[in-house]
Amino acid sequence: MTLPLQGRHIAVLMGGLSSEREISLSTGRGCIAALERLGARVSAIDAGRDIAEVLTRLKPEVAVNALHGVWGEDGTVQGVLETLQVPYTHSGVLASALAMDKNKSKAVLKAAGVKVPGGGLYDRFEAAREHVLAPPYVVKPNAEGSSVGVFRVFEGANRPPEALASDAWTYGDLVMVEPYIAGRELCVTVLGEPAGPRALAVTDIIAATGFYDYEAKYAEGGSRHILPAQQPAPVTEAAMRQAELAHAALGCRGLTRSDFRYDDLKDDLVLLELNNQPGMTPTSLAPEQAAHVGMDYDALVLWMVEDASCRR
Repeated sequence: MTLPLQGRHIAVLMGGLSSEREISLSTGRGCIAALERLGARVSAIDAGRDIAEVLTRLKPEVAVNALHGVWGEDGTVQGVLETLQVPYTHSGVLASALAMDKNKSKAVLKAAGVKVPGGGLYDRFEAAREHVLAPPYVVKPNAEGSSVGVFRVFEGANRPPEALASDAWTYGDLVMVEPYIAGRELCVTVLGEPAGPRALAVTDIIAATGFYDYEAKYAEGGSRHILPAQQPAPVTEAAMRQAELAHAALGCRGLTRSDFRYDDLKDDLVLLELNNQPGMTPTSLAPEQAAHVGMDYDALVLWMVEDASCRR
């Protein structure tokens, strides 16, 4: 029996230089196992600054970009792949850079008709000295993923997070400060298909700690996924259409995941951010939603490879 990727040489870019390195390695391992089951000859690349040299030597047919965070997800590695003319998965240079910059992506999404939080960019030292918004609010890096470096400031808090002014802060001097939005955490995976973006499902996330942070996303038992989300049909429809609109507005390709907050008391749906390279780990939402609509993990990875291209 001939396997779907029999004999094809696929490189998996994983690890990398960002704070999300460990999650990327987990995503990469999952993709490698699937590609091998599909018959591919896989080159696993722990991506470093010599990535162009490594790819030139290996000459893969396709690169599965399993990197997360800055450098691997923000258009930088995508530019290397374009230069070398290696077809790759997920979004291209511009869409990747735009999606990774929370401030710029919010402006584009708002102009396209997607409801996003208020707030804006502030100097981290200013945000550490005094409340730049009335509590409750959220502070997060402008260009990180996986809820890295996120702080919640509750109503009645006397001071903002002092860690913002620490020498240990490595996420840039500008931080995004947004009003805290109460409600349920909803996530929607989108496949960028030729006929247009297709939302798969809506998952309701219940975090063990009450906050969908790094540990809740990736630690075993950190969160409970309700799939499909138990909510009125109009809310499900609205979340799926807004996720498709966000994917298209940012010019994304391949696989994306949009994260929403839904306040059922106010019937208010707000898109927090779009992740243009969602995780493919054992606890990740994208493969879980794909399986829910009949596309198992291997089929999703095969779809990603077949969708790969340059000039994305």
